[in-house]
Parts: sequence; structure tokens; C-alpha cells
Amino acid sequence: MSDAQALVDAHHHVWDLDVRPQPWLDDPGHEPIRRSFGTHALRSAATRPIAGRRLTSTVVVQCIASVPETRDLLALADGDPLIGAVVGWADLTSPAIGDVLDDLRTGTGGRYLRAVRHVVQGEPDPQWLQQPDVERGLRAVGERGLGYDVLVRSHQLPQAIRLAERLPELPLVLDHAGKPPIARRELTDWAQQLRTLARHPQVHCKVSGLVTEADHEKWTVDDIRPVWDVLLAAFGPDRLMFGSDWPVCVLAGGWNRWAATVEELLDGGSATEIHALLAGTATAFYHLTPAPTPTKEGTPCS
Repeated sequence: MSDAQALVDAHHHVWDLDVRPQPWLDDPGHEPIRRSFGTHALRSAATRPIAGRRLTSTVVVQCIASVPETRDLLALADGDPLIGAVVGWADLTSPAIGDVLDDLRTGTGGRYLRAVRHVVQGEPDPQWLQQPDVERGLRAVGERGLGYDVLVRSHQLPQAIRLAERLPELPLVLDHAGKPPIARRELTDWAQQLRTLARHPQVHCKVSGLVTEADHEKWTVDDIRPVWDVLLAAFGPDRLMFGSDWPVCVLAGGWNRWAATVEELLDGGSATEIHALLAGTATAFYHLTPAPTPTKEGTPCS
């Protein structure tokens, strides 16, 4: 398959509950995914192409605050050609953060560590990302050529904006578009904050996790389209990347239904724009194997 046909899933998870518990799965509503998931299950689930492209590479993302989990993910990437990059975890508040990152990068599969993440959405401090220890840790991340995945809910977007202002040299990607409140149909504040964040050129955004912010049983493409339109206008395709949030997306339809939705939303886009969203942006941000952009043009995304 040529690079022009590549499809990168920029956000998915794996876990083995026999090896490491995932306490968040105990929350009500997570029963359908309260079991182990590996990359073999993703290969089996992701059968639908998007714009003629089938899954070629993925970015696997940490779930829990655990350096051992990150080591497991790096080792998995080292032995599985589907995984092109790992977003791991390390304690950003620790004075030893630099040493921990260096140790991860020199261990098994360490070359796949391309970014780190913390589950900020679970932190009660409305200025957690501005804590001096956290900022020091994030500077250590950037000094090592790594990016940072920002996981916040919509009401926490001001933290992400301040982070982008204070650390302009740190590559950032907003996970799940900042979790817009789609089910409540209250997008005004989210959209305003999202546009402010997008003014910072080092910030990218994952078009992922949207279906689980909608009504899990009743959502349609029309529920997602207003969010898509805001993202496309704010970031442009060169700073947007497709992600499935698999297997969490199983809660609201699964990989193939989300893939079909993305294909419908991409309708009318040029070959260049489609390539950026489905492969190019993630390839550049996570330093995956380069994928050249097609030259055939069509009408712009709307």
C-alpha cells in the first residue's frame, strides 16, 4: 500500500486486565469494554476503509498514571508493526521527570515514545497545568523533543490555552477536541475556547472521542457535524488528525461506524485535505514514517 493510501489511527488504547487493572473501567456504563483489548482485536474491528484507505498505522495512548504501563506499551510497539508511536505517562510533578523520560527512551521500544499525557480531566485543580512543578516537567518533555497530549474536558480548556501561551515551544495535541458537550447541545462556550486555543500554531487537535460525548444510542452524523465544522475552520486539515479512541468508541457504535461518519464528513474535501486528516498530520506530529501528500486536488472541505 502506498503512503498516499495510508490511514493512521492517532488515538487508541490497549489493556490486559490480567496484567494491570484499569480502575476507571469500574465506572457505570463501561460494562461493554470491561475486558482485555489488544491490537489483534483492533485489527479485527477496523475493517471499514475511509476514503478508500485501510488502517496502516496507529498511535497507542496511555490509560493510567503508571510508568510500568508505559513500558508495556513501548515493548508492545517494539514487536507490533501496526503501532507507529506511543503516548506514555510519567509524573510531570517529579523532580526526576527528565531521568524517567530518558530511561524510558533507552529501554525496550523506547524509540517509539513520541509524547506523554496526563489525565488532567480528572484533576480538581482548575489550574493544574499551570502548577510550577507541572510546567517544569512539561519543559523537560519539550527539551527531549517529545510532544504533549492534552486531555481536558470542555470547561478545562482555559488551562490548555494558558499552557499554549506559556510554553509556545512545546508541541501540543488536544485529545478528543476538548470533549465538547455534544449530548447537551451546548457548544457555544466550547467553540469560543476552541478557537482561542487554535490561534496558537503549535497546537494540533484529534478528531476523536466525539461519539462518546454524544448520546451513545441516538447520535447521528448531524450531531457531529457542528463540531466538525468548528474544528475544520479553527485548525484547518493540516492540524487535525483522525483518531478512533478505540475501544472506548465501542460504547457508542464502534470503529467502523465512526469510520463511516468520518468518511461522510470528509465528502467534498480535496485529496490533500483528506490525506492530512487521515495520515499526514499524525505522521508529522508523531514522527511516523513519512507519507507524501497527494497532488490531485478537489473542492475544499466545508
